[in-house]
Amino acid sequence: MIHKQDRRLRVGVLGCGPIAQFAHLESCVKAANADLYAICDAAHDLLARMGATYEPEKMYGDYDEMLADPRLEAVIVATSDAYHVPMSIKALEAGKHVLCEKPIGVSVEEGQKLADAVRRSGKVLQVGHMKRFDPALEAARDFVRDEMGEILALKAWYCDSTHRYTNTDAVQPLPVTSKLARKPAGNPKADLRQYFMLAHGSHLVDTARFLCGEILAVRARLNERFGAYCWFVETEFASGALGHLDLTVAVRMDWHEGFQLYGENGSVIARTFNPWYFRASEVDIFHEKDATSRKPLGADGHFFRRQLEGLAETVLDGKPMRGASVEDGLASIRAMVAIARSVESGERVEIASVTGAV
Repeated sequence: MIHKQDRRLRVGVLGCGPIAQFAHLESCVKAANADLYAICDAAHDLLARMGATYEPEKMYGDYDEMLADPRLEAVIVATSDAYHVPMSIKALEAGKHVLCEKPIGVSVEEGQKLADAVRRSGKVLQVGHMKRFDPALEAARDFVRDEMGEILALKAWYCDSTHRYTNTDAVQPLPVTSKLARKPAGNPKADLRQYFMLAHGSHLVDTARFLCGEILAVRARLNERFGAYCWFVETEFASGALGHLDLTVAVRMDWHEGFQLYGENGSVIARTFNPWYFRASEVDIFHEKDATSRKPLGADGHFFRRQLEGLAETVLDGKPMRGASVEDGLASIRAMVAIARSVESGERVEIASVTGAV
């Protein structure tokens, strides 16, 4: 049963493509403290199909018209990466709060432009790093923050699988598509290094920062063989902890994602599943003080709904932001650019020194 609160955030979803269909439209319908107030898409046939399915109060074929609606309070930017920054800035300048899909941009300069717009607007912008709302990973973060003491090292991996779509096609409905869908110029997959880093590496980098804090520098290597890409990244955290990140697309095995975290007063081992299973990670939190382990169930694995509820709590109730801020999103872009630069040079690259695109 869906239990709605009396006061709910009125949300408009920009873009009715696959990510909106698989994640955001349902999240608005199921969220306890938010409603699907409006949807917007340039493809009128897709807009009509999603309107008939999800029954928002308003439907718009023009983004400016949706933003002009005084009752609209927040926008989910669920478009292609190239549109994230300009569409988010438009919403902020119209006085709307924003949940922007990750990555927030494809370059440091683009991310900085958005961060500046957030500061000017005084509105809330949350980046769609939904893994921060995995309840088991939240439990791991709480242990790290409150009980672990000093962090020694993190090993984390995000390995997409050659069998990914066999798995997801079995559990997802077929997305409704349209020949009228608006697409960015060029092919986002023309540069697979950039595409894989933005699509997958952004998750890995943000998870590392979520658990261990700011990354100061990286040293990265990339191996490309038989159509697979493997990045090994040494990381230096501001806390003094060391890290090793493994981004591989794609492994010849099942989806392989997780981490091992070693600290002064214990350790954490985690296995994370394909996000479209809506299944919380399996986390083993070991407490050195009494040599016991704790494994939180994390029964509610709808990370996309939970992140929207987190945004609504911040906007409606003034609670601290639980998700990734625009500064977190910008830091992720800087880290990904630094990884790309280190691959090119073979040298250690400090995060603060980088500019340009991934």
